[in-house]
Amino acid sequence: MPTPARRRPPPAEKRARAAEIVDRLSRAMPDVRIALEFEDDLELLVSVILSAQSTDAGVNRATPALFARYRTAADYGAAAPEDLWPFIRSLGLYRNKAKAIVAAMRAIATEHGGRVPRTREALEALPGVGRKTAGVVLVHLGAAHAFPVDTHVGRVSRRLGLTRHEDPSKVEQDLMALLPEERWGEAHQLFVWHGRRTCDARRPACSRCPVEELCPKRGVPAAMRK
Repeated sequence: MPTPARRRPPPAEKRARAAEIVDRLSRAMPDVRIALEFEDDLELLVSVILSAQSTDAGVNRATPALFARYRTAADYGAAAPEDLWPFIRSLGLYRNKAKAIVAAMRAIATEHGGRVPRTREALEALPGVGRKTAGVVLVHLGAAHAFPVDTHVGRVSRRLGLTRHEDPSKVEQDLMALLPEERWGEAHQLFVWHGRRTCDARRPACSRCPVEELCPKRGVPAAMRK
């Protein structure tokens, strides 16, 4: 069987353009950080699991009472999923999320000494934790470099011409090839906030975009390029 062809690195000019985009976004938004509110690794993981198909603001409204009731992985692990429902009922898919949180916390309590594991392999082995969730947790724990791709990151990346893919895993590979590893987490956060504040899915504010002159506006109808 022939050896698969190695993926060619992107040209230097593409990497330089990607770096310039991140530089400009960083100057425009120097203080961006994750919008979820948490105090430790367990709260971070729970918040990220809850954020799927829910707004960060909604998660932040639900979690204070939840975190006051369940302080350790063992606390969650001793609960039944339905015990969590009253705290998170306002969030989408709350039954599935409660089941995932309890199962993940039981594994953390029994297999990881009550602390969130700090490797992708161990995180993705937890119930309810996929690649994006693991990436977000790793970035914000400072445990490893990762480039999680959510809807904002994917949309912004395609419009900027940094990828043509819809599949988050392929978008992630394209972005990681364009930027040095130590900038992946920073770029992830900047793309998320740029998508929220400026590069809106339906009404992108191109006229006040800090990277407008670098953007081919792929997929943006001409009438929306204002």
